[in-house]
Amino acid sequence: MDKRMTVDEMVGELSDGMTIGIGGWGSRRKPMSLVRAILRSPLKDLTVVSYGGPDVGLLVSAGKIRRLVFGFVTLDSIPYDPWFSRVREAGQIEVTEYDEGVLGTGLSAAAQRLPFLPTRAGLGSDVLTFNRSLRTIHSPYEDGEELLAVPALRLDAALLHLNRADARGNVQYLGPDPYFDELYALAADRVFVSVEKVVETAELTRTAPVQSLLLNRGFVHGVAESPRGAHFTTAAPDYGRDERFQRHYVDCAKDLDAWPGFVDRYLSRDEAGYQAEVAKFEEAA
Repeated sequence: MDKRMTVDEMVGELSDGMTIGIGGWGSRRKPMSLVRAILRSPLKDLTVVSYGGPDVGLLVSAGKIRRLVFGFVTLDSIPYDPWFSRVREAGQIEVTEYDEGVLGTGLSAAAQRLPFLPTRAGLGSDVLTFNRSLRTIHSPYEDGEELLAVPALRLDAALLHLNRADARGNVQYLGPDPYFDELYALAADRVFVSVEKVVETAELTRTAPVQSLLLNRGFVHGVAESPRGAHFTTAAPDYGRDERFQRHYVDCAKDLDAWPGFVDRYLSRDEAGYQAEVAKFEEAA
C-alpha cells in the first residue's frame, strides 16, 4: 500500500479536541512542517503530549493548545521558549507537568496497552505536588517498595519527523538518538510521519543497519516527504539546528510588536513558501 501523503493531508485527518503526541526532543528532530500545517489549519482545543520545543511555542502562540502534557519545554541552546513561558505564566492553558521519566513511563504504558506502569521516577519531587491525581502503589512482592503508578498516555495521533521512509511506511532514523518516537507511535491510534526523503525499500538498509528502522509499516498511517521539514530544529545527520533562525524566532516571540511580521512572513504561507522565506533570511544574513 502506498501511504504517501502531504503534510496538509495529514493534518486534514486530525480533528478538534484530539490528543496529539509530537515526537522529537526539545529543539531536536521536531515535525515542524506538520506543526506549521496545523498553524494553517482551523484545528483547535488540542491536548498535546510532548518533550516540548518550538512545536509547543508555535502552537500556543496560535491558540491551538487547550492542555499540554509535558516533561519540559526548551529550545536546547536557548533555555526557554518565549511563547510557552508567556502562556504558562499567564495560566492560559491547562498543564500536566511531569518529568522526563514520568512522561516516558506514561507513553510506555500506552504502548503496552496497560492502564498504568509503576516507576521510581517522580518520587520525592514536586511531580506529585502538582499532579494530585497521581497515585502510588506498593510492590506485591517481599520488598513492598512504594512506586509511582503512572497512567497510560493514550494518543489519538502521533506526529513524527525522521530521516528516511519508503512509500509503504517503513521509517528510518539516522541520527544519534530515536528520542521516544517509537513510544509515541505505539501509544497512538494513528501515526503520521514526515521524512527528509522517501526512498525505495532496499535503500533503507543499503548503507545503514536494520536496527535503524525505527517503525515498520504496520504502525504508520501516512508518510510525507518533507525536505528540511524539521527546520529550524535538528535532523542529524541531514542538518543541524539553524541557530541563527532560532534566535530570530526567539527575538520576535519576545516582542509582541514584531511577532505579527514573523507570522506574516513565515507562518502564513504553505511549506514551500516558508522554506523560500527561510532561504532569503539565510542569504541576507
